[in-house]
Amino acid sequence: MSPAIEGGVGWLLERAWVDGAVRDEVLVEVADGRFSRVQVSAGAAPAAERVPGLTLPGLANCHSHAFHRALRGRTQRERGSFWTWREQMYAVAARLDPDSYFALARATYREMVAAGISTVGEFHYLHHQPDGTPYDEPDAMGQALVAAAREAGLRIALLDTAYLSSGFGSPVEGVQRRYSDGDVAGWVERSTRLARSVATRDDVVAGRALHSVRAASADQIADLAGHIGQVGQVGQVGQVGQRADPLHVHLSEQVAENDACLAAHGVTPTRLLHDAGLLGERTTVVHATHLTDDDIARLGGTRTRACFCPTTERDLGDGIGPSRRLRDAGSPLTLGSDSHAVIDLFEEMRAVELDERLATRRRGHWSAAELLEAATGTGQDSLGFPDAGRIAVGNRADLVTLDTASVRTAGTGGDEGTAVFAAAAEDVTRVVVDGRVVVRQGDREQIGRELAAAVDRLWEDT
Repeated sequence: MSPAIEGGVGWLLERAWVDGAVRDEVLVEVADGRFSRVQVSAGAAPAAERVPGLTLPGLANCHSHAFHRALRGRTQRERGSFWTWREQMYAVAARLDPDSYFALARATYREMVAAGISTVGEFHYLHHQPDGTPYDEPDAMGQALVAAAREAGLRIALLDTAYLSSGFGSPVEGVQRRYSDGDVAGWVERSTRLARSVATRDDVVAGRALHSVRAASADQIADLAGHIGQVGQVGQVGQVGQRADPLHVHLSEQVAENDACLAAHGVTPTRLLHDAGLLGERTTVVHATHLTDDDIARLGGTRTRACFCPTTERDLGDGIGPSRRLRDAGSPLTLGSDSHAVIDLFEEMRAVELDERLATRRRGHWSAAELLEAATGTGQDSLGFPDAGRIAVGNRADLVTLDTASVRTAGTGGDEGTAVFAAAAEDVTRVVVDGRVVVRQGDREQIGRELAAAVDRLWEDT
């Protein structure tokens, strides 16, 4: 237990990322889950617990499908593509119920917290029973995710997803039936009810998502836009709660998606969303891999955020997206672990730069400072928690401490370069979320056992 300081908690951080740079001897005091004092070069602080290593703000995992964690290591045994992988993913999605979903999500979220993640954006579309029939408690699956996040010790932006079509207006089929609310009115009714039920504490944001331009007809997308709200406005659904609810959407992950959208509508997916009024600062497009010059200009011009998930994009053979061009056009970068082939935002950070090097055969596209900002402050903003992601007075007290003497980090300088280009999730020694210590060294073994139990149970049911 940390010592009390004027009714709060105090820690003296050996090194910490504050105001865009690594500072020495940073004294932080916490009251009611927020930083009440941040003092650089504090020197001796007898009443504060000393925390060795390099401490960062909490990381934001801006794109998660918790149930995909059950696929890790089980989908690498044969050749294929994104589309063959999707069939394996559908098979797992068909097996889940609220209890098994909760168990798997809680274990997955505990793995995230141990990797330094304080907030997750859960892209949630497993709404109903496998045949599409609502559960007796219609929001049971979404409620399970919120409960799992709370027990794991991290905040959640529950991105309740509209999924109404198997492709550009065609009826849903197979396991997709459990994703669909039938029509826009059905999604609005259920999503609004869910938002009102979960957003009763300040550790939950009730956000919204459109699965993709494939998952609705053009008329449905226009109808959805009327409920979600135009750029810079809050629509009917967005009025639930006090914060500006985020909107997320998969975009141009596959060339086949672009080709199908051009065939159906005569425009790219980006142009379709732009014309519907769904781009803007509250919107995050996920993947954004295969874009035209005009797409990049529209995303940047509207300040739409782009969430890259490099470990998933390489696992599925998606391709390398234009991260630097998007940022230079005005589209802020965020990061996610998506399918959880890897849960390690340090790996995601450096992969953005390393993938650019592969694509261009040049080095130095992204600085470590820019990538840290994407994983912390910008990421938290995109999930509806603008008061997180920075070690500053008044902000949520999230702290992630790295061992700077591990075999990966020793001799690397103990600065932002260490965090981005040397460290891994296993170097996280301590995590604080909203002022509470939620992970300490030695917790990983128990988390591993919980993951094994949740995943094995799911596969044993096949």
